[in-house]
Amino acid sequence: MESTRSFSRNGFAQITAVFTDRTNIYFARQLVAERINDAKSGLPPGVDVKMGPVSTGLGEIYWWAVEYEKPGASAPVRDGQPGWQTDGSYLTPEGERLTDDFQRTVYLRTVQDWIVRPQIRTVPGVAGADAIGGFVKQFQVQPDPTKLIGFGLSFSDVIAAIEANNVSRGANYIEQNGEGYVVRAAGRVENMDDISNIVVATRAGVPVRVKDVADVAVGRELRTGSASIDGREVVLGTALMLIGGNSRTVAAAADARIKEIGRTLPPGVYAHTVLNRTELVDATIHTVASNLAEGALLVIAVLFVMLGNLRAAIITACVIPVTMLITATGMLQGRISANLMSLGALDFGLIVDGAVIIAENSLRHLADRQRELGRALSIEERLSTVTASTSEMIRPTVYGQIIIILVYVPLLAFTGVEGKTFEPMALTVMIALATAFVVSLTFVPAAIAVGLSKPVREDENAIVRRLKSAYVPLLGASIARPTPVLAGAVLLFAAAVVLFGQLGQEFTPTLDERNIVMEVRRVPSTALAQSQAMQLLIERQISKLQEVGFVFSRVGTPDLAADPMPPNAADTYIILKPHHEWPDPGMTKDDLIKRIEAKAAELPGNKLGFSQPIQMRFNELIAGVRADVAVKVFGDDFADMQRTAGRIADVLRKIEGAESVKVEENAGLPFLEIRIDKPEIARLGISLVAVQDLIETAVGGRNAGLVFEGDRRFPIVVRLNDALRNDISALENLPVPLPHAKPNAAAASIPLRTIASFEQTEGANQVSRENGKRRVVATAEVRGRDIGSLVAEARDKVEEQVALAPGSFLTWGGRFENFSVARQRLMIVVPGCFLLIYLLLFGALGSLRDALLVFSAVPLALTGGIAALWLRGMPFSISAAVGFIALSGVAVLNGLVMLTQIRKLIEEGTTSRTAIREGALTRFRPVVMTALVASLGFVPMALATGTGAEVQKPLATVVIGGLLTATLLTLLVLPALYSRFSTAHAQVPRETAKFAPDRAAE
Repeated sequence: MESTRSFSRNGFAQITAVFTDRTNIYFARQLVAERINDAKSGLPPGVDVKMGPVSTGLGEIYWWAVEYEKPGASAPVRDGQPGWQTDGSYLTPEGERLTDDFQRTVYLRTVQDWIVRPQIRTVPGVAGADAIGGFVKQFQVQPDPTKLIGFGLSFSDVIAAIEANNVSRGANYIEQNGEGYVVRAAGRVENMDDISNIVVATRAGVPVRVKDVADVAVGRELRTGSASIDGREVVLGTALMLIGGNSRTVAAAADARIKEIGRTLPPGVYAHTVLNRTELVDATIHTVASNLAEGALLVIAVLFVMLGNLRAAIITACVIPVTMLITATGMLQGRISANLMSLGALDFGLIVDGAVIIAENSLRHLADRQRELGRALSIEERLSTVTASTSEMIRPTVYGQIIIILVYVPLLAFTGVEGKTFEPMALTVMIALATAFVVSLTFVPAAIAVGLSKPVREDENAIVRRLKSAYVPLLGASIARPTPVLAGAVLLFAAAVVLFGQLGQEFTPTLDERNIVMEVRRVPSTALAQSQAMQLLIERQISKLQEVGFVFSRVGTPDLAADPMPPNAADTYIILKPHHEWPDPGMTKDDLIKRIEAKAAELPGNKLGFSQPIQMRFNELIAGVRADVAVKVFGDDFADMQRTAGRIADVLRKIEGAESVKVEENAGLPFLEIRIDKPEIARLGISLVAVQDLIETAVGGRNAGLVFEGDRRFPIVVRLNDALRNDISALENLPVPLPHAKPNAAAASIPLRTIASFEQTEGANQVSRENGKRRVVATAEVRGRDIGSLVAEARDKVEEQVALAPGSFLTWGGRFENFSVARQRLMIVVPGCFLLIYLLLFGALGSLRDALLVFSAVPLALTGGIAALWLRGMPFSISAAVGFIALSGVAVLNGLVMLTQIRKLIEEGTTSRTAIREGALTRFRPVVMTALVASLGFVPMALATGTGAEVQKPLATVVIGGLLTATLLTLLVLPALYSRFSTAHAQVPRETAKFAPDRAAE
């Protein structure tokens, strides 16, 4: 176990135990169950402890609502048949007529609990079905205290009578005439009349029944939560996904099951979807698929334009579908889902890089061989020529592709949330690159040798000739005067380092989920009924906005308490219309949030915070709070901690970008304290337990059994009616029976006020702990600014302006916490990875100096990536870091390809400067092509606007910007470096470095 956190409220507490990722969830649950059994012996009587479903913090994948159709609209109004009646009542299929909103709400909850939820639980992949809203049906026995005293009875007598008269027993079986008869003594109550006629006692031979001392009715439960849609109360349900499940398939299955259930619901009642995770998943996958398809088309277009040979371009392009099919197979076998992150970093340009190098070199050698022989080549000659040209490129290709694969290894070192986020991406890209590597060295050479049966024309097209014409004088200048070129590269890198310090920082860009969650808080003393009434007003206000499709909310705690909230808190889910349906398509989501905030602010008594459905739960999963930034104050003195958190909140409110700053409300809950006079009850012979039982039963209620209606079961609850239990003066006069007093005697009972005092006080609303230590949290949401710079500024100002009490300390949590952990891990792993890349370069080149020259491609490649982020106003994130990683591999590959050709020419006896010039010109086309296909493959990602595009944009921006500078490095700086630091060249006149473009083309 890594950590624990908990909170305690009146009547409810939740403990969260966080285990390491490698721990089996069922083993962890077994350990927790054993500890719970040990702890139960020390808990007060009546405390129930149970674990939540086998789900995760993000397991709420599907929401549905059960409500009535509007009479006269979709449901016909009729009389005598189930459904809406002409008098405005509702007739159930069981024949019960519901005349008011309370009765109809109770029936909705019954439909939810006994028709819908049991069927949703059977959906494959669903761990549990939660529910909130409506009222659980109860048969309430509401005693009249004066009648009880008059008959000399107590609440306990009523409860005992109901329990004793609501039992069925079996007496095995008897045999009659060869048949076996099961003996059963039936005694279960089946309806309210049965309960009313239960005999509690006899007086003078006359039975005293329940109806003589109490009212029996379907009553209002003391619920902990409610739900509503567009200003009307409904019942909400939530499907919780089994841990390890596929949210898309499970949510789709739950949606299909709801549609099936809808056909079997009572007339006038329907169930419909309000939030479906599948819609978001499908939208993000559509964005990824579009980006990949557009990127593939751009890459193929570059291949056709730059290679100048249709068949060779088709063969090279075939690497894309073959690689994707094998990659999909590998993902299936490795249980890697196709998602925004796993597919988001795939670039078909990187995939075809190796094939481009092999194809380009093979074309050049086939054309040279044709010119030598003056005829078309036979199949044997093509095979030998392609084999030789491929062998020539094996070393740079093999080492270059291994290096590209290697740069993704640091992502596998992540743990926790960042590991779950980026490990699938790294594995998918590595599978794709490894597949493309094998295909480029096997399929591509063979296909070129067999497929290029006609004479090969290796003419450079107009685009390549113009690019090379512009390149020739620049190359000559960089070889002749390397020092200014190298100095310029160093200055660019230094400027990029300075620029990087000005970039903001965040874990990953926030995924736009297209919907909004508005968290509403009220004063801690707000009752559930009042909170629900205020919530209905907010929903009606927000529903008026034309950009809003509908609004649904939940107030308080649902049944399974997967996301418990106090009665004064509500989550308002604002489901937006598609953006093209907005009156002003130019309006941003942030602008809409400001309008919503202004609308809701017109209603007093509400504190607002804004987030998104998954983002809110994700933040809560990480830090135990829902906000983006959480400052946790730990200590021993509760009052000091609260004051410190308040001062921190004051500091946060003055920081730009910090919105909805709040302090955890830990006090202000009103209590009605009933203090029993122990000496007085001892004098009267009344036990403390008897008085407490009276208060508990009269106010809180006591279960006295069950009523079965078919397979449905409903509790029988004994308590005072709502009018009496909510009246403090009535409670003060609650008669306490005296022991041994005769019925109807003048002194048979005394008012509760004579033995107890009633005092209204304030107490703790919530007590939160983390790892056993008390905490108070100040939170803030980040809007219009990166989270890294905001936290850095806030830390400095809090440290400067807030003094901590002795024994107190602070920790900072929230979304940025993952970025900090990932950054620390990258600072260790990435240098080690770069060292390994350098060693691989040394293995490929056999020279420490040459390996260092090629490795110098990395810093200038990073320069362009940093500049691109700065120009687009994007902060540095882990997504951008992935882009830098991919960029480094491509830059090193291109440098390796060029330097290998230069060294080959030198080994053949060419002077150093001539070898640099000819090697650079020979490798000009493959270097430009690999840079173009890799960068153009990311262009759709950089420009995309669909759902999930914001997560991919930093990665694509970095690669595109970095490849520009990386290509310049390979084409200009690398020749300059080799010219400056090579020791194997003969001096040639400077003017020989200047040659005509037409000669270079030859």
